Amino acid sequence: MNGHKIEPGVKLSWADLRGANLTNATLTNADLTNAFLTNAFLTNADLTNASLTGASLTGANLSGADLSGAIMPDGTIHD
Repeated sequence: MNGHKIEPGVKLSWADLRGANLTNATLTNADLTNAFLTNAFLTNADLTNASLTGASLTGANLSGADLSGAIMPDGTIHD
């Protein structure tokens, strides 16, 4: 998915994206609620207005990612 534009608002809740390469991906308005993003590469990904409620981000690389307006209610990294 490196650099791919994904349909805005895509539903990926509970998706198993562990270790996925989502570098430069456009995930605007994506529903990533409870998604497994452990060790995923989200470098420079556009996560504007994405819902990351309950998502597992342990070990994920978010360097340069745009999280403007992203929903992360508790701001924690879940195991």
